[in-house]
Amino acid sequence: MTVVFWISAAVTVISTVMVITRRNVVHALLYLIVSLLAMAVIFFSLGAPFVAALEVIVYAGAIMVLFIFVVMMLNLGARASQQERQWLKPRMMIGPAILAAILMIELGYAIFAGGGIEIITGEPVGAKQVGMSLFETYLLGVELASILLLAGLVGAYHLGRRDRSEEEES
Repeated sequence: MTVVFWISAAVTVISTVMVITRRNVVHALLYLIVSLLAMAVIFFSLGAPFVAALEVIVYAGAIMVLFIFVVMMLNLGARASQQERQWLKPRMMIGPAILAAILMIELGYAIFAGGGIEIITGEPVGAKQVGMSLFETYLLGVELASILLLAGLVGAYHLGRRDRSEEEES
């Protein structure tokens, strides 16, 4: 399981660097999804399958849908649809597809060939421990993260909205 951990860590770092360096928002979102999935594999390899499932459901699922919704909200005019066609070329998916394939291979190895969950350190983390931790120890951090996400959504709305004068001109 140590090999799975280190490969997942490498995929996480590579995909996160790709998120930061991409100029195209859609590409950055694809790499962010891969990064979040790699973090879930790291949690799984550390013996926290519940936290790994939460990572996939909450972050790679719900939060990414929110980000994609914001990108769609900012998508303005006919020029944007032409730009979208350029973004969705199959060659643009090669990087995220390779990283995701690496994660799938190592997750399959961890589940089938690894003989189940082998804990690197500590004990398995259950749902009750995660809930207690989130709502007691890390309550301030969780609330600050939710406020940050809300501020990002409001900021994206204000950046993407059109003024009445722009609507009258078009």
